[in-house]
Amino acid sequence: MRTIPEINEKILQQQAVVWTVEELKTRVAQSSIEQVFEEVDVICTGTFEPMESSGAMLNLGHTDPPIKIRQCWLDGIPAYAGFGAVDLYLGATAMVDYGATGEVGDGDNRQGTLTPERGGGHVIEDLIAGKSVSLRAIGQVTDCYPRASFETTITRKTINQFYLYNPRNLYQNFIVGVNGGDRPLYTYLGPLQPRLGNAVYSNPGAIAPLINDPDLQVIGVGTRIFLGGGIGYIAWEGTQHFPLQKRLPNRTPIGPAATLALIGDAKEMSSQWVRGCYFYNYGPSIMLGVGIPLPVVSPEVIKHCAVDDQEIVAPVVDFAIPRRVRPTFGLVSYAQLKSGQITIDGKSVRVAPLASIPRSRQVTQELKQWIEAGKFTLTEPVASLPNDRAFIPQDLWGSRISLD
Repeated sequence: MRTIPEINEKILQQQAVVWTVEELKTRVAQSSIEQVFEEVDVICTGTFEPMESSGAMLNLGHTDPPIKIRQCWLDGIPAYAGFGAVDLYLGATAMVDYGATGEVGDGDNRQGTLTPERGGGHVIEDLIAGKSVSLRAIGQVTDCYPRASFETTITRKTINQFYLYNPRNLYQNFIVGVNGGDRPLYTYLGPLQPRLGNAVYSNPGAIAPLINDPDLQVIGVGTRIFLGGGIGYIAWEGTQHFPLQKRLPNRTPIGPAATLALIGDAKEMSSQWVRGCYFYNYGPSIMLGVGIPLPVVSPEVIKHCAVDDQEIVAPVVDFAIPRRVRPTFGLVSYAQLKSGQITIDGKSVRVAPLASIPRSRQVTQELKQWIEAGKFTLTEPVASLPNDRAFIPQDLWGSRISLD
């Protein structure tokens, strides 16, 4: 057995052995779990994929005279202002405001530059990149906040706090989307062509962070991570955290399971790893690079990280059925998904990933380099993540079913 302080001492002396999770899997295939445990100290996992339950907190600093912001737009994208006077939260999927006609309001589109394709994720990316962003605010006039409105431009250097706080990131597994209907569908997985014309999956599979710590044994609240090219932390369980999902004997879930809430200083991040994106006819989102180092404190860590794409499955879900619980075409392995073709009801269906597999690998490599250089040490969790959360659908309440 090892401890995190022992591993950190080796990191600070630049003597720690650090592998990407793919390097680990290759080594286990050539050796044994017990032998590999003696060889490696840290395993780096990572992903680069859309994570729409994300956003940024900003503190603008007070104006003179002061303003208590109640409505605010950043480059025409509405930010939530229901906090203190000049605190804002900009959601990654926030969109331009539309009037009753469905057109962008003139007041928010005076330069004629706003489009449905641009959202909060793009504004966050621009701020991280050091670009200027226009700000328009309307205030609630009070005795201590007499100013009624305010317009300016901001950059990440001209505001106080600017940090990502993401309520739900890093789904531990997800679904494969298909469309068994007769018209195209535009979804959070992208366009799905009719009559099983294509399939889309979002999780990078065997290199994904939570796949390699399936029972959340070595990460928890306070774990230091790679977030958006900077340093972040696991802040809490994520929304829709569902660790009770059914699992295979290797403990990997057969569908969406655990999630994490993440936090990190956006002023230290890079637009290489925080990118606004847009899903046609669905809406804007954000793509994030996230990497989690797993301390090799026991052989069990190696055992879980040795899982490969053939041993991880995801459900194929038909989006043509507009219900919360949709029918599935069964389970497929990530090895099948990454081959580019799966078979559904005897039909060969082409498959594409939503996550960038090459850039997910780059996250693991960059995190590995940070640790090897002694620039990134590990933290011990201050609390475990819960493993007993059930998933409660809202329609239970309407049907008056008691959960007691």
